[in-house]
Amino acid sequence: QIDYTGTEPSSPCNKCLNVSWDSTPPCTCTINFTLEHAFESNVFMYYGLSNFYQNHRRYVKSRDDSQLNGDNSSLLNPSKECEPYRTNEDKPIAPCGAIANSMFNDTLELYRIDNDTRTPITLIKKGIAWWTDKNVKFRNPTGDGNNLTALFQGTTKPVNWPKPVYMLDSEPDNNGFINEDFIVWMRTAALPTFRKLYRLIERKNNFQPTLQAGKYSLDIAYNYPVHSFDGRKRMILSTISWMGGKNPFLGIAYITVGSICFFLGVVLLFIHHKYGNRNTSADIPN
Repeated sequence: QIDYTGTEPSSPCNKCLNVSWDSTPPCTCTINFTLEHAFESNVFMYYGLSNFYQNHRRYVKSRDDSQLNGDNSSLLNPSKECEPYRTNEDKPIAPCGAIANSMFNDTLELYRIDNDTRTPITLIKKGIAWWTDKNVKFRNPTGDGNNLTALFQGTTKPVNWPKPVYMLDSEPDNNGFINEDFIVWMRTAALPTFRKLYRLIERKNNFQPTLQAGKYSLDIAYNYPVHSFDGRKRMILSTISWMGGKNPFLGIAYITVGSICFFLGVVLLFIHHKYGNRNTSADIPN
């Protein structure tokens, strides 16, 4: 886990701390780190945010699911739930709403360092979203031809986006509303500290680990401002074993609930043993 917020003066990303949404060119920084142990199986790269409340009621409602599902009428006439990110300069915003407007847009690149030579790690950007989201909930508008520029004509980009939705990717099956980075962001988190899947690193063969132990560097295009609300950003590398991924939350929750139940069981047993055998029948005098 690499924190690259840059609040510490010694951090390479400190120069980017007060970056704005529309900084041109984007601020870049590089953080070097060492993997003490090799990652044997497929590796999942996440970005993590802290103190970011995606669970706020008005934030969660600020979207138009019909528009995201490719409905042409909703594309040009978004839901009022998207206010104040419904229109901009008298044009409907696509995608509208506060969730889309605040989409995470840092760019992360990973390199292995071997004898001062940097070798890029292949990061896979497809397959990171839920199948139901990619194929059911999110669809591009329909019309004559497959030109997204024409299909989104008459709309404008979200206020904080540097480019419109039909320019999120060069590949047609990962562009527009079906862009997987966008889909992952639109699935809101339940807690203010969360992480979302960013990229996949697939294992190439069974004879070498996916990521060998050694030195690595993380190149960051720092676009996403978090300092204004005391947030933090981090990159996480994780893998899975035959038992699944490492997630201590369920274990802590089970132990906590089990301990409470055990304590209450002992208390109720004591109460039953001390007071349960009393004769509750009242003697009626003659």
